[in-house]
This record gives sequence, structure tokens and C-alpha cells, in this order.
Amino acid sequence: MSLILTEKRGHVAILTLNRPDTMNPLGAPGDGDQVAEACAAINADREIRCVVLTGAGKAFSAGGDVKAMKERSGAFGGGGVELRDGYRNNIHRVVRSIYGLEVPSIAAVNGAAIGLGCDVACMTDIRIASDKARFGVTFLKLGLIPGDGGAWLLPRTIGMSRACELLFTGDVIDAPTAADWGLVSKVVPHEILMDEALALANRIAQQPPHALRLAKTLLKQGQTTTYDTLMEMSAAAQAIAHLTEDHMEGVDSILEKRPAVFKGA
Repeated sequence: MSLILTEKRGHVAILTLNRPDTMNPLGAPGDGDQVAEACAAINADREIRCVVLTGAGKAFSAGGDVKAMKERSGAFGGGGVELRDGYRNNIHRVVRSIYGLEVPSIAAVNGAAIGLGCDVACMTDIRIASDKARFGVTFLKLGLIPGDGGAWLLPRTIGMSRACELLFTGDVIDAPTAADWGLVSKVVPHEILMDEALALANRIAQQPPHALRLAKTLLKQGQTTTYDTLMEMSAAAQAIAHLTEDHMEGVDSILEKRPAVFKGA
């Protein structure tokens, strides 16, 4: 079954992890190619200004396929070199592609987000949780470590102390705890999760698309680069933004006391 479904609603793209019968496991052969293709299409589509990522069925994603691990098959088969290459060329393509989305991304976490599934949610910019959502970084319970970049991103998301607690215990936390720890922005009733995510996505999509992509790039680069480097990047990005028609539309809308209509020009 295809891992991912793509739907476009106006300026918003919806990506759905689509293996509901098995709680949307990730990492089967070809998954990286599918996610990379979907994300590349979004990056190339200048009409898209925001992405919502969710899961089909009762889970967001239960992470890696434990049955395949037991059988040492699929992405988890072969010797050490083959396993390493499977991570680099397949599983890492999943997380790199989501993290590499140029437009703002929102995870609508509809259920369990465990292991790789939790890390995938963290690759998005904003997370909204259903009151039925659960989060866990349970690699150690399988005798494994976060092999997908979670050890880099999780401390940047919830801080080192919380990240260590979540990883070292293997505990699974509920949605209110995730909100308290800053793993998600808010928790909403399960029945309105997608309505809330799409409402937020559509508010974001009202912003000028070129400046929106530039702003996301600066925020991401600001996590790892120096202050002086970011200042140089900001000056260059701002110079580009000043020359857009959307900048003039924003100025005119303020002077004319009306809502702006940004067209990506």
C-alpha cells in the first residue's frame, strides 16, 4: 500500500500517512522515495503556502515496523552496511524530506506518535494534538537508539532535560503532558482536530508566500548558525522581500486600512 496520500485545498496541501490497518508504520522499502517525491512537488508548487501532515485511521504513526524487525526483512534486513544504507537512503529520506519542506508545516497528531512517528511529528514546524494522541520515544525498549535524527531535534523541541527523560525511560505521554512540555502547541477534541489544523493552515496561507518561505528558512537556520551569519542572511532575504509586489501590497493595505491580498508576486 502506498504510504502517503496528497490532497491540495487551495493554498494548503494535506499529506496523510496511509497504512491505517497497521497504525501507519514507516520505513518500508520505497517509503523514502514516496515522501521525497511528495515533498519535492510541494516545494516546487508556488501555489502551496502551508502543509498539514496527519495519519489515517486511529494513529499518526506507530513508528518502525516491529514485525519486519523481528523477521529482519524489508528495511531491517541484511548486514551492517545494508542496514546503514537502508537508514541513510530510505528512513532518513522520510525525515529529511519533511524537515526540508520550504513552506510552514503542521502535524495534526490524531493518535499514537511513537518512535520514528514521534520524530516525524517533530520534523514539522507546528504540532496540534487530538485529545486521543500519545507520544513516545521508545527506541531503547527495542534495544535501539533514535536512528532518524530525533536525538538532534528532540532537545531543540522540548529541551535537553525533557528529551532525556522521554528517551531514557521510554515512557509514553498523553496529549496534555505533551502540551505542558512544549511538544505540541495545543490539544483539541479529536473530532475537530483537522478543522483546527486547517484553520491554522489557512491563516498562515494568507501571508505573502515568498516572504513566508524566507521567514521559515531564517528560523531554521537560526537554530544552528551564528548570530552574525544569520544577520547577513536576514539582510539578503529582506532585500529580496523589499523588491516583491507583495511587499507593496502589504504597505498599501496598511495605508488604505484594508486586508492585504498576497499573490506571490
